Amino acid sequence: MSEAGHTVEAFDVVVVGGGAAGLMCALTAGARGRRVLVLEHANRVGKKILMSGGGRCNFTNMYCEPENFISANPHFVKSALSRYTQWDFIALVEKHGIPYHEKKLGQLFCDGSSKDIVRMLLDECAAAGVTVRTDTAVTQVEPGAPHRLMAGSQPVSCESLVIATGGYSIPRMGATGFGLDLARSQNIPVRPTRPALVPFTLSGRPLEELEGLSGVSLDTMTRAGGAGFRENILFTHRGLSGPAVLQASSYWEEGQPVEIDLFPELDLAAHLRELREQRPKVELKSVLGEQLTRRVAQRWCELWVGNRPLDQLSNADIDQVVAACQPWTVWPAGTEGYRTAEVTLGGVDTDALSSKTMECRSAPGLYFIGEVVDVTGHLGGHNFQWAWASGHAAGEYV
Repeated sequence: MSEAGHTVEAFDVVVVGGGAAGLMCALTAGARGRRVLVLEHANRVGKKILMSGGGRCNFTNMYCEPENFISANPHFVKSALSRYTQWDFIALVEKHGIPYHEKKLGQLFCDGSSKDIVRMLLDECAAAGVTVRTDTAVTQVEPGAPHRLMAGSQPVSCESLVIATGGYSIPRMGATGFGLDLARSQNIPVRPTRPALVPFTLSGRPLEELEGLSGVSLDTMTRAGGAGFRENILFTHRGLSGPAVLQASSYWEEGQPVEIDLFPELDLAAHLRELREQRPKVELKSVLGEQLTRRVAQRWCELWVGNRPLDQLSNADIDQVVAACQPWTVWPAGTEGYRTAEVTLGGVDTDALSSKTMECRSAPGLYFIGEVVDVTGHLGGHNFQWAWASGHAAGEYV
């Protein structure tokens, strides 16, 4: 069989996208004896794996549960996550002798480099006879039986076509809307997308008030859209970042506030009144500085009630200090956008897919896995675990 002078290559499975989900799907299908081709348009596979966790790859989380994911259908993730758990992936890492450690909150990182994870996935693909091609863009797709596509200048056909192309996040790493565009072209519903796990930007006076604080990190309870996260925030030149802010950004809606408790687990009003009796001459900035750092405490005093000994503060003054700290209410101007967002919220509607196989209900043999699907994990290895689980789920059936 040939097209335009080229013989059509036939595979059982073609996976478009050589990221975490795509490689997991490929090695799982290959291990079942399927003839698998992975197509990656970038010059190497696993670019997001390589950059994640500061180059050490936060590859999963020991406490990963369905509750760690956002989706229009929160039950969709349960099937895949229960059939390929974090412990299954940890066992694969240990089988390859990759040393790792828990950083905090169940977050597992390589001791060495995220290259170890990519090498492991490629070694598993090689052992399963998977063909991997980089620098190969898919320019045409004709879903059907069989599916036909153009991989560079090479026509390819397959029984099962898996879309593992991710979302719009971090375009400099090669992210595109390929999978979402394909879904729309096949009348497969796509839920609205936006950047998630992304820093907030501030503008005007709110940003001016924080000038000079860039680089300072504080322990907080940060809330947005009904969700709260006990983690650090980080002041930046453009606004706010840090784990708590990234987490909150997934729940934040434009035009809504973010509430940041700067003294989590402390009744600040009672604490200040008590200290006013016990240590009346201690300065307010010294008390606030114990939690907020000297620079932030100084700024908060300048912005709100000035720096005075505690015995010079009235109850109304204390209430004003507390109102600026518990919570400190921030009105973001926006986010840093897909340029720095770790993930894309939204995607292919889960109602269009089988939670067991990830196959599209209206297009037999067409599968969507990983970030392209309307499933977004919390920070800390959960998005990788969804990639492994959804990739494995499809790989068992393609």
